[in-house]
Formats: sequence, structure tokens, C-alpha cells
Amino acid sequence: MTLVVQLQHSQGDFALDVRFQAPAGITVLFGPSGAGKSSVINAVAGLLRPDSGRIELNGRLLLDTTRGFSLPVQQRRIGYVFQDDRLFPHLKVQQNILYGRRFAPRDAPTVDLERVIHMLGIEGLLSRRPASLSGGEKQRVSIARALLCGPEMVLADEPLAALDDARKAEILPYFERLRDELHIPLLYVSHALPEVARLATTVVTLEDGKVGQTGPAAQVLSDPQMALGLRDAGAVLTGQVTAHHADGLSEIHTRGGPLFIPRSAAAIGTQLRVRIEAQDVILSRHRPVGLSAMNILEGRISAISSRAGDAMVVLQMGEERLLARVTCRAVATLGLQVGDSCHAIMKSVALAPGDIS
Repeated sequence: MTLVVQLQHSQGDFALDVRFQAPAGITVLFGPSGAGKSSVINAVAGLLRPDSGRIELNGRLLLDTTRGFSLPVQQRRIGYVFQDDRLFPHLKVQQNILYGRRFAPRDAPTVDLERVIHMLGIEGLLSRRPASLSGGEKQRVSIARALLCGPEMVLADEPLAALDDARKAEILPYFERLRDELHIPLLYVSHALPEVARLATTVVTLEDGKVGQTGPAAQVLSDPQMALGLRDAGAVLTGQVTAHHADGLSEIHTRGGPLFIPRSAAAIGTQLRVRIEAQDVILSRHRPVGLSAMNILEGRISAISSRAGDAMVVLQMGEERLLARVTCRAVATLGLQVGDSCHAIMKSVALAPGDIS
């Protein structure tokens, strides 16, 4: 499944000019507010007619302005989860969900209603009306309605932006299940790094209406040039759960060594993604002893970038990278250079459950 997007559109002083491909999985359009993310996703949905462009979904043409062709919204076979829930207040939850079926093409694969309801954990909500639901519950119902239209792809335009941290933590696992269990591709808009790191298989960065970088999430998010401008920059490491310890920590194996995280419910052998913020990493030339910090990973410096007294050091650990934000003085004092072996130190308590998936 591949989405191919080529768009040009002007609105006032803003000019959108993007080209990218979104493969299977969750492709996140990442960038600051006003970068053009919502314009792109609305053009894919058919809610925005660009000045010029071409959009294909799995080889099926959705838009080609050179031919004057634009497939109507209801024929695009795309589900949409908006930032606000947009549920019908006069209908019960089950009626809202089933409303999505009205737009499913006759040849669309039948969506198992019971499976969707169970997967999203909304069995107890079916007889209620939207006014009685929490923000997180409303978004789960919105996801279910989007799935019932038999989509080839689901679009999500900052679906967690209006939720508090507790509700965000409630919803994120359901998007993970869409990615991992239903295998329905998603085009997901966000400007929140923790969401991107946890969900994305592919990241497309946008700034001032143009594409910056495109690639696997771990690769794009650990790019030092991009990370220097982001206060909450970090990298994503993958590892396999090897043990659950009696003291409340779980152990995962990574390319740089064992990583101890707050107790995880994941079974032994499960692959986990862990986001580590660059500001939580301390560097040492030699393996330290006598520290309370449990996590000491070893790597080799592959890049050092600096800006205004800040330095971003990239540690290469096999095919994965870890970022460390330190001062330029620290780099000079330690004499750090590309190619040097180095140790990264992190507290286990710094690895928040929300950064582990």
C-alpha cells in the first residue's frame, strides 16, 4: 500500500509545495503549526482542491489537476479522524459507528464490527450519547466510525491535540493496535515529538510548506541538524524484553547494551520502542562506576553538531543512533571527536511509560 502525493497550493502569502510517498504503516506529517500539514491531509481527503497536483492511493488515482480529475470525497475510500470528535449528538454511540457503513463501497472488504468494538474497548459505550463521553472515549468512537467505512487508508489530523496528557496516554495504544493488528495505513498529522516517536514508521517533516526530510522514524528523529532546533529532541531505540525483575524494572536488550525501564506489561521476547530524550543523556569517555543511574550504553560518536553553545552528539550503536544534548564546553573538556568510543548514561526513572511502546 503506497500513497503518492504531489501538491502545489497558494493561500495568501503561504505557498505549499510538497512531494512524498507514504508506505504501509503510520506515516506522520511532522512540523510546527502553519507548516502545511492539515492542508496536505485535507487535499488527500478531497476536502481541499489544490492549485495543482496528483495523488495516488495504491495505484488508484484520486487527483490529477492536469486532467481536471478529482475523485469525489465519498469515493476515495478514506476514513478521517478529526481533531474534534464530530460525532452526531442526537445519535447513540452504536448509531454513530454504523453511520460510517453508509459510505463503504459495495466491493470494500467487510469490516468486523465486533472486532473493532472490542479492539477499541468501547463495548460499554454503545448505548450512550456523545455528550456523556470523555474526550478519549469520543476519539475511540471516531476511530471506530472511520474504520466502518471500509477505508484503504485512515487520515488523522492531530487527533490528540485537544486532549490532556491522561487522555492522550489512553488513546495512543489504540493507534498502535491499528498499525500492528489491522495493518490499515495511516497518514497522521502531529507536531508532538512523543506521539511521532511512539507511532510513526515513516516521518515526513514539513516546514513553511515544503518537505524537509522523509524516512524511517528512528532515522529522521535522530538527525542532529533537525534535533538541535527542538527542545524535546530525542532518539528511538528498539530492543527485546529479556527479563522482568522483582524490583519493578524490566530489562530489554539493545545494540548498545541492556536497558532498564519501568516495569512493562510486555511479555518476554516482545520488541519495544523506547524514546530517550537527548537532554536526559550524560556522556562519559570511560564506563563509569558507582552511579545510581542504571543505564549505561556504549557507542561510537558519528556526528557532533553545535549551535549557540549547545551541542548534539550522535552515538552510533549498530544501525541505531542515540542523541545526547550537552554543552559545547562539555564536548571540549572531554575532547570528544567523531570516531571516539563513548558511554551514554541515563536514569531508568527518566524513561517515562508514555515513551515506551
